[in-house]
Amino acid sequence: MRSHRRRNWIGHCPSPTPRLRGIDAFVLPGLLPRDRQPCVYMLASQRNGTLYIGVTSDLIARIHQHREGSVECFSKRYATKLLVWFEAHETMEAAITREKQLKKWNRAWKLRLIEEANPEWRDLAEEHRFEPLSGLAVGRL
Repeated sequence: MRSHRRRNWIGHCPSPTPRLRGIDAFVLPGLLPRDRQPCVYMLASQRNGTLYIGVTSDLIARIHQHREGSVECFSKRYATKLLVWFEAHETMEAAITREKQLKKWNRAWKLRLIEEANPEWRDLAEEHRFEPLSGLAVGRL
């Protein structure tokens, strides 16, 4: 069986290692999956800004890592910290397949996918107890 942990490749950061204390305790009604739910997600630097596409089995911990800049990668270099889109999958293999598919899409298709689900480019993580990111007035751009 193929492991879902992969080495760095363009635009991909290593998967989170241990679960973060305090993050596990969140009780999230609704949107953000938890308990090791495979997800594909898109982060943005701002509205219509730089996009990052990633895959993880722990979206909450992964978003925390991106926001804290705890991993040296594309996301830290280009300040893509706003969770603007995500999609849960039944298996990690399905999530990885979808991630690869989205990375091959042209930018216009990715923007349309975000706009259809999140037309105001709200930071979806803020709806789930993450602090608002200061200095990024996404909704006002």
